[in-house]
Amino acid sequence: MAEAGADDAAGGVPPAVSLEAAAFARRDPPLWAVTLWPHQSMTRGGFRFFMAALAAGLAIPLLAVLGAPGGSAAALFLSPFVVGALGLVWAMVRLNVRRRRLTEAVRLWPDAMAVERREPGGRVLRWAANPYWVRVELEDTPTVERYLTVSGGPRLIELGAFLTPEERVALAVELRAALRRARGAAGPVTPA
Repeated sequence: MAEAGADDAAGGVPPAVSLEAAAFARRDPPLWAVTLWPHQSMTRGGFRFFMAALAAGLAIPLLAVLGAPGGSAAALFLSPFVVGALGLVWAMVRLNVRRRRLTEAVRLWPDAMAVERREPGGRVLRWAANPYWVRVELEDTPTVERYLTVSGGPRLIELGAFLTPEERVALAVELRAALRRARGAAGPVTPA
């Protein structure tokens, strides 16, 4: 018999803990796992190119007034606005990139399913359930096409809100198949 607080050999978690605590403390590899994140349309290189092109474009009015009479005074007057516009665009793009640092990690074992959502501000939301009771629902609502939810126990969570409708359908199909494997059942997988 193991001492109180000793790790369980199978799951690597102490006995007599909640399902949620046990699911997030596991060290054994899951049967199925996926990490989701929003599409990142601009790479670092793309951001540098965009900012360089914008700076060149905003410099054109400065260069145009330099050759005119009194141009240096006009250029001095315009330069803070050009620098301010560049700085504002840079800050807004960086803020957008920071806000898209969102992930949802879904892990599935035969006896537990865990979803961990890491939000851009650092907040971590966790949900766990017994795979036997987990239900995957995919429905069209007036505001969201192919709204994907997962329920198990008393809570219902939305999964992959930032994915396209097609990606949510593919995720639902994969998750249902993985749940069947985790439950030990077999059969064809069809989207809802």
